[in-house]
Amino acid sequence: MTTPVAVAVGVIIGYLVGGIPFGLIVGRLAGIRDVREYGSGKIGFTNSLRTLGIKWAIIVVVGDITKGAVAVLIGRLLLDEPWAAALAGVAAVFGHIYPVFAGFRGGRGVSTAFGAFLAVSPPAALAVVTFSLVILYLFRYASLMSVVGVFVGFVVVVSLVATHNLAGPYAVFAVLTMLAVEVSHRGNIRRLLAGTEPKLGQGGTRRAPGAS
Repeated sequence: MTTPVAVAVGVIIGYLVGGIPFGLIVGRLAGIRDVREYGSGKIGFTNSLRTLGIKWAIIVVVGDITKGAVAVLIGRLLLDEPWAAALAGVAAVFGHIYPVFAGFRGGRGVSTAFGAFLAVSPPAALAVVTFSLVILYLFRYASLMSVVGVFVGFVVVVSLVATHNLAGPYAVFAVLTMLAVEVSHRGNIRRLLAGTEPKLGQGGTRRAPGAS
């Protein structure tokens, strides 16, 4: 398979895999018609935790992490092309944020990004987990944990590429994934700066119609 075809296949598969809305599926199994009607209006781990509780939220986060890892591994192992693996990981994150199977209203891409980082570089994923847990322990803001964690992953992957321990396309993966997650948190960042961001476990009430 030529490189352009492999990349195209990787991107399409990555996006479709990333678009599987585990938050919606698990929410319905838990008796919630649409988890997006509550809390932050997203389908990821944090809103699932606030809305569904820890048992169901764990299922959501495992599913979302798996999406990112599977997308990268398909590009790496089946298509045998670094560009396909790198861009499949990015596509999975975008698929989670803008899922075709859920009206393009998904989550913020954090868990799926972590799964992609894990498949690209376990040391980068370890750094993400370490820094994320420290931030969460100190400040109890899931959004702050997310934006710091993905930035750390970006730094580690780019450093590994610069020292020739990872192929060059993974630097592009790191940049685009970091930007996608940070941009998806722009509202959270504004609330963090204003001091109005809810801490972990808060904010799980039903949303007003039309709330953004």
